[in-house]
Amino acid sequence: MAYKKKTFTEERPALRVPPYSAEAEQAVLGAILLDAPRAMEICAEADVIADSFWISANRTIFETAWRLYGSGKPVDVVTVSEELRVRGELDVVGGVAALERMVEATPAVAHADYYTSILREKHLLRRVISVAENAQEKCYAPDRSVQLIVSETEQEVLAISDTQKDRILPWKDSVQQTIGKIESVLQRKDGINGISSGFRNLDERLRGLRNAEMIVLAARPSMGKTSLAMNICENVALGTNAGGKARLREPLPVGIFSCEMSTDALISRMLCSRARVSLQRVMAGLVNKADATMQLTRAASDLMNAPIYVDDTGGLDVMDLRARARRMKKKHGIRLIMIDYLQLLNSREYAGQGRQLETVNISANIKAMAKELDVPVIVLSQLSRAPENRDKEGTPRISDLRDSGAIEQDADVVMLLWRPSYYANKLKDQTGQPPVDDTIAKVDIGKNRNGATGVAELLFESEFTQFSDAMSSSRSE
Repeated sequence: MAYKKKTFTEERPALRVPPYSAEAEQAVLGAILLDAPRAMEICAEADVIADSFWISANRTIFETAWRLYGSGKPVDVVTVSEELRVRGELDVVGGVAALERMVEATPAVAHADYYTSILREKHLLRRVISVAENAQEKCYAPDRSVQLIVSETEQEVLAISDTQKDRILPWKDSVQQTIGKIESVLQRKDGINGISSGFRNLDERLRGLRNAEMIVLAARPSMGKTSLAMNICENVALGTNAGGKARLREPLPVGIFSCEMSTDALISRMLCSRARVSLQRVMAGLVNKADATMQLTRAASDLMNAPIYVDDTGGLDVMDLRARARRMKKKHGIRLIMIDYLQLLNSREYAGQGRQLETVNISANIKAMAKELDVPVIVLSQLSRAPENRDKEGTPRISDLRDSGAIEQDADVVMLLWRPSYYANKLKDQTGQPPVDDTIAKVDIGKNRNGATGVAELLFESEFTQFSDAMSSSRSE
């Protein structure tokens, strides 16, 4: 069921008259007719637009004055009335007399900033009412899910809230902020200007996981992308390096959206990884129960109070994901988000229009979420089968990202994970070549908007689903 989004106008039928101030509207227009350059500058700073005027005649006068001003023409009673006459709208707004009354009723152009503040406040109130009424109408549509309605309404309310923020900082302030960030990096011995991943070989290239960045970690199935992402989340939440061998900094809250694995499955994997106990052997009852219990209890004590927050809802709509992440940030102050994985998300807005277009929308929303919440977002993604047919090691490329090139375009960082032994050892019997070391994992940082690219080597213990730093790492560019 389609519905038409409502907006307030003077002609719109309503049980109650929406908030507006006829006096403020006339005073702003009078100021424009008296001193357009000054008044228009004040209007621009206050985000005054045609819809800020509730009375339709006033909207028409403002649009006409704005059009003249934008064309570099003089704006006064004579020019505005002539433009309205040419367009056949002069009588509609009340004639020249209406414009003259506005000028006479304006106390002083110097007070225009106060008049525009009243105008802006009334406009915002009407927008809030409009959002509420739109939400009400959506609730009666049989094909609208409650999760999507809540998410869309929250997004619309936040859009109103954002209009009240001054997003354009003075250049001087922006420069000072940037210098402050650079100085903080210079003071750190490791040169990291983001959150440490806990892996030295990754941090050398990434320089940390930076706020507002979309970080894609992509791989073919069974390469360990979920394990690596969970290892990073654990390192951040505990403030340790890989394997928890050393404390690097204070623990930071982490939010995880697991679209594939349940919370219980994630915790089981994390506990066994930290305890260095094989999960498969535990489930099969093939371990020494006393030893395993002691090791798992010790691991549980480490993880019990870790600031990790997991949402394992499957089949999430991307707008619902953004709403949940927003609430998670507000409630828990999360500093890192991990999504496992992109291809399991949906976009109801583009459902039925092809998976590629749907993925474009999902990717764009994840990037927008990273910027909105100002946290790094690690999103896992699948690769196509192309690496399996490329060479004996199954070396991936960015072009192997499934469904859409938009993922590569939106991402600030793209990391491609593969284990050379996975494919090479399948061929060893046919080729007679010696087996490849199955602990070696490679991460090709194929895109890094603010740092170096290149291949980082890690070690992977598949029995414990645990990655660690290799002694040396491959070249960077």
